[in-house]
Amino acid sequence: NRFKRPWNQHQWIRLVAGFVILISLSLSLLNLNWLLLTAFVGLNLLQSAFTNWCPLIALLNKIGIKD
Repeated sequence: NRFKRPWNQHQWIRLVAGFVILISLSLSLLNLNWLLLTAFVGLNLLQSAFTNWCPLIALLNKIGIKD
């Protein structure tokens, strides 16, 4: 059953990116500077598509979550 398997790195990346984007968009209602965090996440996802390097993958590797 695919729901009992541990999550892979791609699932964790989507979860963390989505969570950070939603939180920063919510916080931007209080202060527009939070949109910089949203932009950072978007730019990081974009650059990782071209360079195949993502800081979150390095962190996931260190804590033992493999692809």
